[in-house]
Parts: sequence; C-alpha cells; structure tokens
Amino acid sequence: MDKEELIKLVTKRVIEKMKDYDTHKVPIGVSNRHVHVSRQDLDILYGKEYELTRKGDLKQPGQFASNETVTIRGPKGEFERVRILGPVRKQSQVEVSKTDSFRLGIRPLIKESGDLNETPGLDLIGPKGIVSLSNGAIVALRHIHMTPAKADSLGLKDKDMVEVETFGERRGVLGEVLVRVSDQFALEMHVDVDEANAFSLSNGDHVIIRKER
Repeated sequence: MDKEELIKLVTKRVIEKMKDYDTHKVPIGVSNRHVHVSRQDLDILYGKEYELTRKGDLKQPGQFASNETVTIRGPKGEFERVRILGPVRKQSQVEVSKTDSFRLGIRPLIKESGDLNETPGLDLIGPKGIVSLSNGAIVALRHIHMTPAKADSLGLKDKDMVEVETFGERRGVLGEVLVRVSDQFALEMHVDVDEANAFSLSNGDHVIIRKER
C-alpha cells in the first residue's frame, strides 16, 4: 500500500468513526429535585381548579417547568421551593437524589418514573394546603428518551438497558441506563444531580451509547 492509499484508508476510517459517534451521541439533561402532582393534589396545594403556570419549556415535548413550587418534608428535614413540573399526572411523584434523601430522612428506591410500588411517602406543602403522600418518592433510574426512528437506527427497543460513556475531566462509564422509546419523546439522557457531579456533567453535554445489554 503506497502513502496515498494509506491516507485515503485512514481518512475513510476517521469519517466512519465520526458518523458512528454522531449516531450514538446523546445530549444530557441534569434533573434536580422536583415534583409531579395529580389534579386532586394540586387542588389541595394551590386551590380548587388551579392551573399550573409555565415558567419554561423542557426538552421533552409538552413538558414544562412551572412557576409553582412546594416544600417537601420528610421525617428528618425538608426542602423549600421545590419546583412542580407540568402537566399534571395521574399520581403525584417526588424525584430526589440519594443525597437529598439523607436530609429528608427517607430511603427511596431507584425506580423508573411512574413505578411507585413500595416507595416512601413525603408531605407536600403548598400555599393552600398539605398533601401527605403515602408513597411516591423515588431516585429516578437514569434513562434515555428517544423516538422509535432513533431506536431503530441503534438497534434498540423500549426498556432495553445500555451503557454510556462520558468524556472530560471525570470520564467514565454509566451502566444500567434505561431506554425509553416513544414518538412523544425527544432525544435526551436524564441523570440526577449526584450522577452529574460524579461525572462532571452539565446540561447540553453529550455522552455516547456504548453497547446494548
């Protein structure tokens, strides 16, 4: 192989690797503690038929951060001004980090959003009333939202588990990442604040899907 052919081969492989990188690249969204509320609980917290007001849109279509906040209180402590994310849901849910749970005095399980079986409860305190949840507090399982088309291009399906690689000063690998597929989703990986700090990740950073398990 002469020098010209070698350069062409190396160039081809670099281009292929860049295309592979782009295909597997996923933007990061760092999720701070927040609350989802049901219609019934919002009525108690903010008043009958109260409607959440939009502070800003989230990346996931139809999802938004509201101007409304609550205090979340556990057996040992509380956090004030915890933001409610809209729209309302069928069941109220509180998402915290493991570090948050120590201050609150609860032992939340690492769960997929919406799976609230055997989870601890908390008090939600709003300007009009208090809701004592019997369950609903979780540490959210890290996950990637993607469309069916994106999943197909990666050979993935809903509920698959993958590994992702991070880059930068704290480069590493995150395992047990849940794939969530819907035509209502936009491509984004969600991690909580503890995970983001451990890997020095910020909103808008990118990770690479390494493999399917």
